[in-house]
Amino acid sequence: MELKEIRIAASPYSEGSGNNGTQQVEEAPVPAAETPPARTHTVKSGDTLSKIAKSYYGNASLFPKIFDANRDKLSDADQIRTGQVLVIP
Repeated sequence: MELKEIRIAASPYSEGSGNNGTQQVEEAPVPAAETPPARTHTVKSGDTLSKIAKSYYGNASLFPKIFDANRDKLSDADQIRTGQVLVIP
């Protein structure tokens, strides 16, 4: 880890601190932005994209988010099959 020198203004309460207004501070590494892990849903009998959206998002009208995330598997939002594994963004 790299150490950086940072100047700190003298405080009237820090008489005789002996650090000449400098302090060594260890800089914490900044984590890289991570993509959250994708959730999946295995389609069960009776499922629709609207029902799945309602269960994950609390709003059935958000089903297009699921459809768009699964365009590689779905050509029609009304044609999902039992056993399909869908990505839930």
